Amino acid sequence: MRTPSAATWPAVPRTAACGSGTRLRAAGVLCRTLQGHGHWVNTMALSTDYALRTGAFEPAEASVNAQDVQGSLQELKERSLSRYNLVRGQGPERLVSGSDDFTLFLWSPAEDKKPLARMTGHQALINQVLFSPDSRIIASASFDKSVKLWDGRTGKYLGSLRGHVAAVYQIAWSADSRLLVSGSSDSTLKVWDVKAQKLATDLPGHADEVYAVDWSPDGQRVASGGKDKCLRIWRR
Repeated sequence: MRTPSAATWPAVPRTAACGSGTRLRAAGVLCRTLQGHGHWVNTMALSTDYALRTGAFEPAEASVNAQDVQGSLQELKERSLSRYNLVRGQGPERLVSGSDDFTLFLWSPAEDKKPLARMTGHQALINQVLFSPDSRIIASASFDKSVKLWDGRTGKYLGSLRGHVAAVYQIAWSADSRLLVSGSSDSTLKVWDVKAQKLATDLPGHADEVYAVDWSPDGQRVASGGKDKCLRIWRR
């Protein structure tokens, strides 16, 4: 049986740095294997995911009818890099993984193949993990009906969000990292106040399990999709 693991590859077709000074010339060459999980790895997230997704777009400057981002290509690249560096901070990017073994691991894949932390507490398999846009908090959704919060740098357990009566499939962060929405097998979405660790809003409406949720980068709308064959749009 193969050992459950996560692996990283260089993403560009040229000579690239990999690990502790190793140089690789071809894209797609295995860079590092991260081992530790005892079962399937279901989900992964990078600490800079949100900055990479939104690029030069600054959610704090958006309105309900956001205009196209203005500026030259070079200006947009510089703006994107500035936002990325702000979220990344002084240290390397961090990676979090979630598994059928009920655990999460926090990694610094560019520096070490050993995990920074092993995060335990879930009582069932983990469906999704996600860093907050500011990378300070990790949220994890599980079949144990809960969403758990963890420190994004140390992996320390911060608290649990309970209210769903069935498995939690997916989660999504608001642009300001203050709210989190979760979709569940119980047919509801729930919006959570992360700082207070309390339910902010209950969003019933789907007629069956909710499989997918996402929050628009401008922070104004949540989209959800479910077993009832419907997509629903929710306005903040």
